[in-house]
Amino acid sequence: MLKIAWHPIYKHPLPEGHRFPMEKYDLLPRQLLHEGTSTPDNFFEPDVAPNAFVSLAHTEQYISDLNNLALDRAAIRKLGFPLSAELVEREYRITKGTMDGCEYALKYGIAMNIAGGTHHAYTDHGEAFCLFNDQAVAARYLQQKKLAKKILIVDLDVHQGNGTAEIFAGDDSVFTFSMHGAKNYPFRKESSDLDIALPDGTGDEIYLKTLKETLPGLIDDVSPDFIFYLSGVDILATDKLGRLGCTIEGCKERDRFVLQSCKDLGLPVQVSMGGGYSEDIRIIVDAHSNTYRLATEIYF
Repeated sequence: MLKIAWHPIYKHPLPEGHRFPMEKYDLLPRQLLHEGTSTPDNFFEPDVAPNAFVSLAHTEQYISDLNNLALDRAAIRKLGFPLSAELVEREYRITKGTMDGCEYALKYGIAMNIAGGTHHAYTDHGEAFCLFNDQAVAARYLQQKKLAKKILIVDLDVHQGNGTAEIFAGDDSVFTFSMHGAKNYPFRKESSDLDIALPDGTGDEIYLKTLKETLPGLIDDVSPDFIFYLSGVDILATDKLGRLGCTIEGCKERDRFVLQSCKDLGLPVQVSMGGGYSEDIRIIVDAHSNTYRLATEIYF
């Protein structure tokens, strides 16, 4: 059974006019239920991640500052969100959803998180809508619980996973792969184990060719026993923050290739949604829905 992490707090309200589309976290599960891709049994509501596991990827000081709402103004500006107790709780639940998803992926082959993909969160600070790095915490959780040894993070959000790269710098047990827009945020990038920076306007043909020429050999070289996939849909040409030129069909083919590769190799995969900022919310929801449709088609 496909298990999907979702909690009502995922749709945390933001001030009117905020550019982050929180409404997708409400509309996406509704769409999946409406069309029959998912049933209520597919969804689970995550609890709050324990600090003992969050601290595997983040400093105690940073965690304490978040819990006490003690970040300074500069640190809050980096987040891009107004800091509140509800926002912090949201991040704890997103992180736990990814941790729980790992357990489900080990059982069923795949699991999803409606939110997550918070790859701009560093060891000691957050930025760009990311407070905790859900997949980094979950990777450490898997290793501490001895559920996985070698982990591959496949980050196909349009923005480089700078926080993820920083957290795992020098750690041979977690391989970080980011394929992203060369001239997009972050403008000072970290070094992933493998970075592929694509020029503005890159469309389906080059994007998919690059991915298909890279991922199989990478999996073979890394020999992971668990994969995290960050499936941001901000690679679309319609995305306000993306700068690439992919179509919704190309984005779907990207997801199909990644998920089918994991399935064919018997590698459990946890999927977090990442970004999506098209002007038309229907495009965002449809593109994200494709990931779930494909997971259901390929695995179940």
